[in-house]
Amino acid sequence: MQTQQQAPGPVSQSFSFNGNLTKEEEEELSKSALSTFKAREAEIEKKKVEVRERVQAHLGRIQEETKRLADIRKELEGLADPLKKEVSVVRKKIDSVNKQLKPLGHTCQKKEKEYRNALEAFNDKNKEKVQLITRLMELVSESEKLRMKKLEELCKNIELN
Repeated sequence: MQTQQQAPGPVSQSFSFNGNLTKEEEEELSKSALSTFKAREAEIEKKKVEVRERVQAHLGRIQEETKRLADIRKELEGLADPLKKEVSVVRKKIDSVNKQLKPLGHTCQKKEKEYRNALEAFNDKNKEKVQLITRLMELVSESEKLRMKKLEELCKNIELN
């Protein structure tokens, strides 16, 4: 792009050496300057139109891309919604089960403690029973020995008599 245009050749040659311009030369110079100005204005206007067209084309492409991205976002949201609802339902069920598990866990711990206590009491009574059976066996054995001894004595007494 040219930033400056020079006036046509005949006008620049019409300057006299002393710097005085004739009326025709002034008029021609004015016309030349005016036409140069109009040409520059036309060029500027043309460039403005070109830039405006490029900006509009750019905006059109941007709008198309924006629409395309909005469509993609809607598709993604459409995919996420069913999963989101299902996940929410499952989470609520998990929370509900957790609420039910808490008291059951406490009950289970309580029952386990009761079971351990009952098992300990059972084992203690079983040991006591074993000790009593052992003592009974000893007593029965001792009693049999004593009875045998008495029987032997009676037998001896009978034989002696």
